Amino acid sequence: MEQVRTPLNKAQMDILRLLEHIKTDEEAEELRDVISSFYARKAEEAMDRLWEAGLWDQEKNDAILKEHLRTPYKYAK
Repeated sequence: MEQVRTPLNKAQMDILRLLEHIKTDEEAEELRDVISSFYARKAEEAMDRLWEAGLWDQEKNDAILKEHLRTPYKYAK
């Protein structure tokens, strides 16, 4: 039998195989929470490494908090 090629990597295929066991919306929500927690932890670890390496500090935190990121809208008159 010829093996089908896919643009997905092994990890992505593993996750897809696990998803077939999800039977309810509640299970899907729980999985979303677990995945969100995983990526939040990874982001926090990366920020800790930047802080420890001296590449991030409180001054940069404060600058981001003061940054205005909203898109300016031109209202029709």
